[in-house]
Amino acid sequence: MNIIESAVKMINTVLWDYVLLFGLVFLGVYLSIKLKFPQFKRVFIAFKNLIKGIIKKEEVPEGRMTPFQSLSTAIAAQVGTGNIIGVATAIAAGGPGAAFWMIVSAFFGMSTIFAEAVLAQKYREYHDGQLVGGPAYYIKNGLKSKFMANIFAIFCVIALGFVGIMVQSNSVSVSVSESFSISKLAVAIGLAIIVALILTGGMKRIAKFTEIVVPFMAFAYIIASIVLIIIFRQNFVSAISLIFIGAFKPQAIAGGALGIGVQQAMRFGVARGLFSNEAGMGSTPHSHAVASTDHPAEQGFIAMIGVFISTFLICMSTVMVSLSSHSYDPSVSAEVMSKTAALMTQKGFFLTYGSFGEKFLSVSLSFFSLTTIVGWYFFAEGNIKMLFNGDKKVISIFKVIVIFALFYGSFLKAGFVWQLADCAMGLMALPNIIALFLLSKQVKEILNDYDKQKAKGEELHYDYEFEKNDYEIEECENSKENSKIDEKAYS
Repeated sequence: MNIIESAVKMINTVLWDYVLLFGLVFLGVYLSIKLKFPQFKRVFIAFKNLIKGIIKKEEVPEGRMTPFQSLSTAIAAQVGTGNIIGVATAIAAGGPGAAFWMIVSAFFGMSTIFAEAVLAQKYREYHDGQLVGGPAYYIKNGLKSKFMANIFAIFCVIALGFVGIMVQSNSVSVSVSESFSISKLAVAIGLAIIVALILTGGMKRIAKFTEIVVPFMAFAYIIASIVLIIIFRQNFVSAISLIFIGAFKPQAIAGGALGIGVQQAMRFGVARGLFSNEAGMGSTPHSHAVASTDHPAEQGFIAMIGVFISTFLICMSTVMVSLSSHSYDPSVSAEVMSKTAALMTQKGFFLTYGSFGEKFLSVSLSFFSLTTIVGWYFFAEGNIKMLFNGDKKVISIFKVIVIFALFYGSFLKAGFVWQLADCAMGLMALPNIIALFLLSKQVKEILNDYDKQKAKGEELHYDYEFEKNDYEIEECENSKENSKIDEKAYS
C-alpha cells in the first residue's frame, strides 16, 4: 500500500507542480490573446442576459437545461470544500500573496472555460431524448480520436463519479458529526438518501436542485463573509497590503518568519485558483453542453460567470475572512500553519459569530459538498453514456455504485482518497488541454460568427451539426418502423 501511495504522490507532484500548472496557465494566456480577452467586455453582457432569462422564467424542451440551470450545475461542481479548506491551505503554505496569483490564474482561466463551453455546445449530441456533451464528445467529434475520448471518459468517471464523491461525502460526515454531535452513520445514511432522491429524478431534478440551492448557498456564504469584513474593517487595508506584499515580496511579512518565497506563493495561488474554478479541467463543459441557447458563444460567456463567482467572490471571501479576522497569523511558519489550515476559516467565523459561526461554516461546507456531489455525478454520467452507448441498465447500476461509494466514503480517512482524486483529475485534464489547444481555431471562428450576427442585427442562430444529425437518424429510424407497420396493416 505504501508503494501505491508513494507512486500516486509522485505522479501528483509531476502533474500539479509542473505539467498542469504550466499547461493550464499557458492555455489560459494563449486563449485570452487569441480571443482578444473576452474577460473584459463579455462577462457583464452575460450577467445581463442571464438575469433577463431568470426574470422571464424561460422554459426549455425536455432533456435540456436553461442557461441558468447549466451555470448553477457548473458552479455546484466548482464550489466545494476546496473553496474554503483548500484556499485556507493555499494561504497557509503560500502566504497571503497566493491570493493574488489565485486571481491572476482565474482571470486567464475565464478564457479557457469559455472555449470549453463553446466546444461542448458545438459537438454535443442528442440521445434518447436528452442532450449530452463534454470533452469526450468534442475530442471524439472534433479531433476524431475515439481512443483519447475514451481515456478522458474513464478518468472522468473515476475522478468525479467515484473517488471525488467519496472525498466530498467524507467532508460532510466529519464536519456535521463534529459540529452537531451526530454520528457519522446517521449523517452517511441521510446524505445517501438525499443524493439518491436527487439522482433518480434525472437531469430535470438535478437542474431544479442546483438552480435553487447554489444561488442560496453562495449568497449566504458571501454575505456572512462581507459582514465579518465590515466588523473587522479596521484590518481591511492591512489585509489588502498583505496580499500584494506577499505576492511580490513575501519575506517582508513578519520579518521573513514565514519562510515563503515568490515562487511558492505563485505555485500555491495558481494551483488553487485552477483547482477551485476547474477551468481547463474538463468537468464543467458537461453542464454547459446541455444548455438550450441560440448560439454556443452565448453559453461561453455565461460559463465565465462561473469562474468569477467561484474564485473572485467565494475564494476571495475565504481569503479576506482569514486575513481580516487575524485568524491567519503571519508570525507562524508556513510549515506549522499548514497543519492547522483547515481551522483557519473556522476560527475567523468563531471570532465573529461565536459558536453559531462554527455551525454556519459546517452547514456551508455540507451544502458545498452536497452540490459538488450532484454536479460531479451528472458530469460522470455523461461519460458513462458515451462509454456504454447510453445503455440504461449500465446507468442504473452506475447510480447504485455511486450511492454505495458515497456511503462508504463517509468513514474513510480522506488523505489518500484526496491523492487519488487529484491524480485522476490531473490525468483527465491532459487530453482536454490538448483538445482545447488544437480546436482553438474553431472557438475563434464561432466567436467571430457571433459578432458578425450581432453586428448585422440578425437573430442569433447556429447549426448544431452533431445534435441535428443524430436527431435526424432517430427520426429516420422511426419513420422506417412506421412504414413497416403501415405495410403490414395494408397487406
